[in-house]
Amino acid sequence: MNPKNFSKQLDKCRDYGDLFELVKMIVRKKLGRERAGLMLYLGNLPLHIGAFHGVGSNGIVINKRLLNSISFSSSTEINSYIFTLLLHEYLHSLGYMDERQVRRLVYEICKEAFGEDHPATKFAISIPKSKLIPSKPLIDESNAELEIVKDFERSHLSYIG
Repeated sequence: MNPKNFSKQLDKCRDYGDLFELVKMIVRKKLGRERAGLMLYLGNLPLHIGAFHGVGSNGIVINKRLLNSISFSSSTEINSYIFTLLLHEYLHSLGYMDERQVRRLVYEICKEAFGEDHPATKFAISIPKSKLIPSKPLIDESNAELEIVKDFERSHLSYIG
């Protein structure tokens, strides 16, 4: 994999669908596996949860509250963080259930695709505490509605490969 090429592609991503297409392409090249039919939702989850994929479901949920609690300095950082979330949950949707294995795979894939010093590779390890915006002491947990992201899945595959 060519880190310069993938870094340029990541920078060109303009929405969740673009980022997900890049995730799927990189996973297909690295692991030879793919899956279609996924949907993306945004929701206000507890801050310790970045995203999740319900086993057996076709949905990925990204924590909108957490995204709004991180101070990103560039679109590269935003794309990198969302890329790592989507990659992590996509791997779960492909049947990788062991959390340690998935975290290790996310790091390895990001390092190979973007290089060791790229924000995606760093986010694959953790969010630097300096990026977190201090949150309000009281968080409204009552808004649990999920917002569907349109034009997320662009593949015409109908199976797990």
